[in-house]
Amino acid sequence: MKTVSLRQKRIARLLQEALGPLLLRELGGVTKSLVTVTAVEVPADLRSARVFLSVYGPDDPGTVLDHLGHRLGPLRRDLASTLKLKYNPQLIFALDPSADMAERIERRLQSVRTHEHDPS
Repeated sequence: MKTVSLRQKRIARLLQEALGPLLLRELGGVTKSLVTVTAVEVPADLRSARVFLSVYGPDDPGTVLDHLGHRLGPLRRDLASTLKLKYNPQLIFALDPSADMAERIERRLQSVRTHEHDPS
């Protein structure tokens, strides 16, 4: 198990708070889906950041990730002007697996509830 320093946690929190409005602005005209930064992981060297996103709505999450991948330069520039960090981290966007897992669990629970009330 990796140990995460207080500094890593603080930087991750700052990045998460700063990226929310930036992504809202960046994706405003591109998607009708709600995109939320659910978590940010920062390694000990603070030079990169894995940004976990949840995408709720009609658009394909892969399309949202592709768009963000093409806009990394401007996003990093905006982030650098918002946060005055020693290192402007490389951003790696990924879908948050917990949202899909929660949805699968909910479907299974619903299936169990349906079968419990089914008299046949």
